[in-house]
Amino acid sequence: MKDYQTYDNPLIERYAGRKMARLWSPQTKFSTWRRLWVALAEAERDLGLRIEHSQIHAMRAKVEEIDFPAAEAYERRFRHDVMAHVHAFGDAAPEARAIIHLGATSCYVTDNTDLILTRDALALVRDGLVRAITSLGEFAAKWKDLPCLGYTHFQPAQLVTVGKRATLWCYELIMDLGEVERRLADLRFLGVKGTTGTQASFLALFNGDHEKVRQLDARVAAAFGFDHTYPVSGQTYSRKVDSLTVASLASIAESAHRFGMDLRLLAHEREVEEPFESEQIGSSAMAYKRNPMRAERMCSLARYVMSQVPGIADTAATQWLERTLDDSAIRRLILPQAFLGVDALLALYNNVIPGLVVHPPVIAKHLAEQLPFMATENLLMAAVQAGGDRQALHERIRIHSMDAAARLKAGGDSNDLIDRLKNDPAFPKLDFDDVMEPSRFTGRSSAQVDEFIEAEVEPIRKRFSGLSEDAVEIRV
Repeated sequence: MKDYQTYDNPLIERYAGRKMARLWSPQTKFSTWRRLWVALAEAERDLGLRIEHSQIHAMRAKVEEIDFPAAEAYERRFRHDVMAHVHAFGDAAPEARAIIHLGATSCYVTDNTDLILTRDALALVRDGLVRAITSLGEFAAKWKDLPCLGYTHFQPAQLVTVGKRATLWCYELIMDLGEVERRLADLRFLGVKGTTGTQASFLALFNGDHEKVRQLDARVAAAFGFDHTYPVSGQTYSRKVDSLTVASLASIAESAHRFGMDLRLLAHEREVEEPFESEQIGSSAMAYKRNPMRAERMCSLARYVMSQVPGIADTAATQWLERTLDDSAIRRLILPQAFLGVDALLALYNNVIPGLVVHPPVIAKHLAEQLPFMATENLLMAAVQAGGDRQALHERIRIHSMDAAARLKAGGDSNDLIDRLKNDPAFPKLDFDDVMEPSRFTGRSSAQVDEFIEAEVEPIRKRFSGLSEDAVEIRV
């Protein structure tokens, strides 16, 4: 039953998906500890230690049945979480009590579990990125030909297309995907390294047999799907691994923040809007409002994820010699919550993109206001080709442009620059409609979208063709 008297983590209660939340749950964490103890005992037995099949069977039977109150009571006594769970596991499998955690130090279970969870969490993040990339590619293809105002400094600039702009968002996610895949490819297992990383306890167990210790390391890693262990370590794996991992998550947050901010700007212009449900309320006071709630939440959560980088970087930078414990509390906070935050961001991404609403009439209205100014160079060239004097025509365009801009700033309802030029006897007769066709001003936007999708998006879509495309629901 929900306890309304204590703090709830909003990442769990409101934002992150259930898969990511379960992955970082106590049940997953401590059952993974138990699987690690089983794998260690199994490998030790196979390599010649006196461990019975019945002991391993007893342990395996109790991997998921964790008496959390008992473990918590042990921890209050011992002030040591790993030993608390060793005793709780021993109570559940008394036949195996004597060989649980044999030769290991605490980081055997804590660090290897963190690496397993990091790998599985990165896989979830990767899949979320792939879905977002694919959806943005589809959006870009759909709107690749629709001209719209481009902006520099959030001031009207040369035209782009709605689809071309979407490729900017998409490419940043593709870069993020590459970084996540690098993190997955580089990730290794700590294995069985002992108190200071020398494997001394295991060497003693196997009477100085180095080859058996190497085999033990490899066998335990293989049991959890890792091909390699880190070649050297102290008691812990290098916290540089965590720093690189969180940096890759922060990079996704940067991309999400950029997308969310752009969407908020476009919503202000009423050109592109996020989905808005039939009973959704935009404001408690202003009933007419349609606020970009999802995009604003993306920016907020992205800021939170990005803010985790300094803490994990400081942790990597302050590991004393073979280990210190000041990494423990902060990693318990940052690692799960950075992943939960990014999971929430990708859920928002994958909820928003398929429902993006484009408003071509509004886009056309904004083009009509600004295109006459942007078309003046093309009009000048066409007029000179029709026999006009370039310098004289340039001056006429300058004067009419200033007057038309002043009229707009004074409250005029439309840009009358073209009418002014048509009615200027000094200006040659032109096919103004042809010169003013918006598609003439978007450069290679449409072709760039096609090329981008073929070269960047399609290979990703094909590589992950078996990935499910379930709709993503935002809970609040």
